[in-house]
Amino acid sequence: MESDMINPVHWSGNEGGLPAISGGLEHKFARFGDGITVEGGTEISGYASLFGAADQGGDVVSKGAYTASLAAGSKAGRRIKMLWQHDPSQPIGVWDEVREDARGLWVKGRILESVARGREAAALIAAGAIDGLSIGYRTVRAAKNDAGQRMLTELDLWEVSLVTFPMLPTARVTAKSDFVAVGDVMREMAEAFEEARAQMKAREPRPKFPTLTKGM
Repeated sequence: MESDMINPVHWSGNEGGLPAISGGLEHKFARFGDGITVEGGTEISGYASLFGAADQGGDVVSKGAYTASLAAGSKAGRRIKMLWQHDPSQPIGVWDEVREDARGLWVKGRILESVARGREAAALIAAGAIDGLSIGYRTVRAAKNDAGQRMLTELDLWEVSLVTFPMLPTARVTAKSDFVAVGDVMREMAEAFEEARAQMKAREPRPKFPTLTKGM
């Protein structure tokens, strides 16, 4: 295995545990059902990231990759954010617990139905339109193994999002069929949003107007 490489976007001496936001985050997807459960439509628990498993991009997260980031965040009082589709302007809930164990990164949290987007997310989960979770992170330390895979040994975790579908693997050439598939998914996603909004609107109480009485 090659020697460790330091990601240039990582802050040196970042004692506060705050990520350098300017560099852009990498994402990794975990599907509902693969170690992730949803109870009551709003309570989520399970593994957002598994150690030792190669993803579609050939990356492998090593055991302990999140240890330093979680410790720094805890010391600084910084909580991992629960976002909608990796959008920092759309928090939809809270992660009550984020920890590492021998298997991977385990999370437990709640979607807040007091937030409009949270209600939509809960409706979409109930409809089966949300595929799973995706983590947002920066690579701090990584190395290539003999198989050419990128071994991620230290990651700066920033957020864990609910996502409609996983990001497509990075590729220099994309087949035409892939564009067709993405178009189909986008149409299905739009239909699911409209259905969720219609269901929410149907449950809203209708305003009551006073009854007018004609004079004699």
